[in-house]
Amino acid sequence: MRLAARGGARYAVNAPRLFAAAGEQRQQLRDDLALRTAQDVADTLGTMKGVLMKIGQLASYVDEGIAPPARRILGRLQDSVPPMSAELAAGVIAAELGDVPERVFAEWDPRPIATASIGQVHRAITADGQAVAVKVQYPGIAETIAADLGNVALIRSLLKMAAPSQDVTALIEELRERIGEELDYRREADNQRLFAAYFEGHPAARVPKIVDELSTGRVITSELAAGARFGEMLSWSQEERNLAAETVYRFTFRSLYGLHAFNGDPHPGNYLFEPGGRVTFLDFGLVKYFTDAELDPLVAMIEALCVRNDPEEFRTAMERAGFLEAGAPVTTDQVIAHMSLFYDTVREPGPRTMTSEYASSVARRYVDFKNPLAAYANIPRSYVILQRINLGLFAILGEMNATADWRAISEEIWPFVQAPPSTPLGAAEAAWLAGQLALRRDR
Repeated sequence: MRLAARGGARYAVNAPRLFAAAGEQRQQLRDDLALRTAQDVADTLGTMKGVLMKIGQLASYVDEGIAPPARRILGRLQDSVPPMSAELAAGVIAAELGDVPERVFAEWDPRPIATASIGQVHRAITADGQAVAVKVQYPGIAETIAADLGNVALIRSLLKMAAPSQDVTALIEELRERIGEELDYRREADNQRLFAAYFEGHPAARVPKIVDELSTGRVITSELAAGARFGEMLSWSQEERNLAAETVYRFTFRSLYGLHAFNGDPHPGNYLFEPGGRVTFLDFGLVKYFTDAELDPLVAMIEALCVRNDPEEFRTAMERAGFLEAGAPVTTDQVIAHMSLFYDTVREPGPRTMTSEYASSVARRYVDFKNPLAAYANIPRSYVILQRINLGLFAILGEMNATADWRAISEEIWPFVQAPPSTPLGAAEAAWLAGQLALRRDR
């Protein structure tokens, strides 16, 4: 059996070994709190809890910038969901795949190895001997959250707490649309197929392939991956953490400029780490796709501020993107003073260390409602997820205390620069890109 080899035989391991390795990385789950019926799911995740958990994830990024009462409410909404009982999960498998898991799969672990906001993950071995991860959606959760999404008044009041200066109408629509997409595992599987195909053969970033015949609207089966969780990786040497951070950074922005897509959930639980900077990326339920018209203003902002250092051009690009009201009675110097922090790590060349303090300062600036710009600034609907990704990425790299020449790496990735490789991984990535281009020409 071949398990999506990357860089030789690294992933060509036998299924039982991979099955066991994934089990060793099992999250600590409270089995005594397991949800045993669809009604348990509705009771636990109904009355807005499932929807508000999604909003609550923002609290970890902006928690120093909002009032304590709002912070406490949002923080409680980040609590993890209890697992399903073995019987309840088996019922979903039977309904979706036609039989109980012990007959669908050659081996099935009834205890989940991880939970997600609307489902949980089991390890299994298929009838043809492939080690797989099986993501099972909570029964009834789609209907429960769809009904809760209709409670616009409550969503509006919570968003107003977190972002009082914003017109939250566009935010609500974007949130409802994105959460609706997350409930459709067929769409998530399509997202993962796209990313897996694009990054196939990448020297450090890996996305597990989907097993089509074992995936449905409520079940996603993909290659099983093993690796260290985020907490364990933080105990590695700083050199190893820097390599891992470089891979996360390259994956994020190669996705944006190569696929015009962002995986919108930069969460530590969605990564598995191996030495040498190798990272496996999981969970593609929240993916935002950008049109050329949406991406062009972002590119113009970076070019103006970071490449040409033209403040007026930067302001014009911000206005064109809808981030700043045209003709707002603030000076361009004020605009630059407020916004330059977001670009601080890529404005100048040279090694820079991402710190938790820097990540927090960016989050605070993001919700600095006392700033003169606040009355004239806005987050257009197209870029709501982009802001979440940026804040999440800075938070993760800050926790890793990652050091790199982020400007040089960015210049490799920016389509308007396309600089030569600046690191060993950059050189390996350049060779991979050349191979990808050659393959496209041959097709």
